[in-house]
Amino acid sequence: MDTKNYINKLLVSKNLILRGAPGTGKSYLAKKIAADIITNGEHDDYTKLSQDQKEQVEFVQFHPSYDYSDFVEGLRPKLNDDGTMGFKLQDGIFKKFVARARENYENLQKPKETIEKEMSVQEAMSDFFLKVKSGELLRGNPFTITKKDDKEIRIDIPKNPKVKELSLDLDRIRKLLESGKDFGAVKDVTTFFGQSNSSHINSYEFVIWRKIKDILDKKRVMSDTSIKQEELKKYIFIIDEINRGEISKIFGELFFAIDPGYRGKNGEISTQYSTLHDDPDEKFYVPENLYIIGTMNDIDRSVDSFDFAMRRRFRFVELKANECTGMLDALGDELKNEAIRRMKALNKKIEETDDLNESYQIGASYFLKLKDNISFDELWTDYLQPLLQEYIHGMHNEKDIMTGFEKAYYRDENETVEDNKG
Repeated sequence: MDTKNYINKLLVSKNLILRGAPGTGKSYLAKKIAADIITNGEHDDYTKLSQDQKEQVEFVQFHPSYDYSDFVEGLRPKLNDDGTMGFKLQDGIFKKFVARARENYENLQKPKETIEKEMSVQEAMSDFFLKVKSGELLRGNPFTITKKDDKEIRIDIPKNPKVKELSLDLDRIRKLLESGKDFGAVKDVTTFFGQSNSSHINSYEFVIWRKIKDILDKKRVMSDTSIKQEELKKYIFIIDEINRGEISKIFGELFFAIDPGYRGKNGEISTQYSTLHDDPDEKFYVPENLYIIGTMNDIDRSVDSFDFAMRRRFRFVELKANECTGMLDALGDELKNEAIRRMKALNKKIEETDDLNESYQIGASYFLKLKDNISFDELWTDYLQPLLQEYIHGMHNEKDIMTGFEKAYYRDENETVEDNKG
């Protein structure tokens, strides 16, 4: 399989759909393409990628109930600080992945001084949260940090008669530190964020800002040699069975942002929930260094869900059954050769059958099951026969057609079906 040919098509077009018959190795090829691109051609084995390299690849499988809130953003139930139930806006898998690609893309546009400042702030924040143990009481209006993730921290305030718990946004604290301003009181934090009145949150943001700033002030200025010039990385988002989801519903207004001609800030959009963002004017865009690979079965009943507006934003490449035999190397030469012989004979018979065509042929991934000590007989009765019966269901001569498929699968040049099965 010429992986390089598919890679070139993806790099040029940005969005690629691998289409073909079931089992033709579309998902297998998508991961090979991603691995080859991420490693700059060193290898195409996805399993050998380092953890950092795997951060440049995301894999999701669409299904009929998948929607915009899973993919882009949506409201999710959460327990409020006062014990009541509410909803919180959370990013979906694609938006989170885009954020990684954008960070890399945007860092290359920033002045060196800005990068130095951001790195210093991040290091100081990391130092602070490493030193503050869970449950350790912080002075002021005493509180403890009970939980932390990439986006927020939870604090417990035992002596506050009204509010016992709060969630603080780490990005707001980061903005306070990166501003370089010297905040003398809580009201200064309130003013910085454009709020008319101070809240409980502002007072705890102020305390944490001050403690991290003390660490930041004590750190030595980073030397030129400590700053490495970041390189532009490529990020690959793989959507398996892309046509099984309701495409327009899942992508929403993103069908514009993923257009190869509108990548970057030229394709900025406001998402459906932009009014609920901390900054309502925040725009979303897909950077130049992000590529999308989708896979789809041509005979899937849900192919029609892929509307024309989305179709013209993807390049469609057909993957034929005989192009994916490389994945059978794991079987060993003898078993592989026999598998390929049977696969080709069966596919020839399928193509010759009225009302069927190449889209109904059997791909190599079905024969890969042989490595799990499944016999050719078991492969036929448990996997191939049920699939083929589904293909021809309703045809007037089903029994004769199935007999023809079976003979093609079992027949050797000088043997009958009964000889092989016996």
